[in-house]
Amino acid sequence: MADSFYCTESVNTCFDELECNATNNEFERIECFGSGNSMVSAIQSEQRIREMVEQEIQHLPRHDYLKRLRCGALDSKFRRAAIDWISKAHAHYSFGALSLCLSMNYLDRFLSEYRMPMDKSWSVQLLSVACMSLAAKMEETEVPLPIDLQVEEPKFVFESKTIQRMELLVLSRLKWKMRAITPFSFIDYFLTNITVEPHEPRLSLFKSSQLILSTIKGIDFLEFKPSEIALAVAMSVSGVVQAADINKAILAFPYMEKERVMKCIELIRDFSLISNVYGVGGSVPQSPIGVLDAACLSYKTEELKAGSCGNFSSSSHDSPDSKRRRLDRP
Repeated sequence: MADSFYCTESVNTCFDELECNATNNEFERIECFGSGNSMVSAIQSEQRIREMVEQEIQHLPRHDYLKRLRCGALDSKFRRAAIDWISKAHAHYSFGALSLCLSMNYLDRFLSEYRMPMDKSWSVQLLSVACMSLAAKMEETEVPLPIDLQVEEPKFVFESKTIQRMELLVLSRLKWKMRAITPFSFIDYFLTNITVEPHEPRLSLFKSSQLILSTIKGIDFLEFKPSEIALAVAMSVSGVVQAADINKAILAFPYMEKERVMKCIELIRDFSLISNVYGVGGSVPQSPIGVLDAACLSYKTEELKAGSCGNFSSSSHDSPDSKRRRLDRP
């Protein structure tokens, strides 16, 4: 039987730092803040790519976040549990690949800035639901009510108002920078501008989506910026494997740090991620959900084994003209 929370004192401790009283106007701002265009565009200019490379640091966790996770100053089990919650809701509603990526971006940035009561099991669920809800409002066409994101008989059931207050806390700590730059912001451009043997663009995009999703669950890829992951993924999917070819491909993007991209490529190889992606087959499945369903990839380390992936649909390349239809108005 699920336990219901009605803004009890234990939950309210999360909201003590908020200087506002969560007025109706602020809740309305939550509902409409994602109405702008997605960061993902079918065609990007080199100038825009350079701008995003310069700006992406604004959308990353604190610089010491990975170190704190590795040394135990932050509980990596809390993060893994949050990933499980996000993945369940994501799979239940067949949200797009970018929604999952955004959810994880919000989660990591928030955890790097704010110390949640990690000894309280309800805090994992509340934060996870808030991050998924915010990402869905940014990216999805149809957005469930926040309370409906609590799927698969959760132990706790939070009121919509409580979830909204958690959303507001996340927004506050992230300074409302929610249109985050992710690997999906760069992948089209890098795939298009890497000179390789002829390949089917649609299949390459699907495989790139899978590979990007496979990097976000464990902590090791937190070391890299979104552009570095995107370029490493693009080269891996495009079959750039020889050292000379890798060097030539990276030099085509002088604003990228060669050593870091090569290190990211090596990490992808070490975890055998690309072989899992190519296990999907040589053709694009009829359904995007079917393609990204194969993104449940296993890692070689115990840290990266946690969580289950569920079914991922790739709507990350939708036209910016498809605006978000809100289903969760007050």
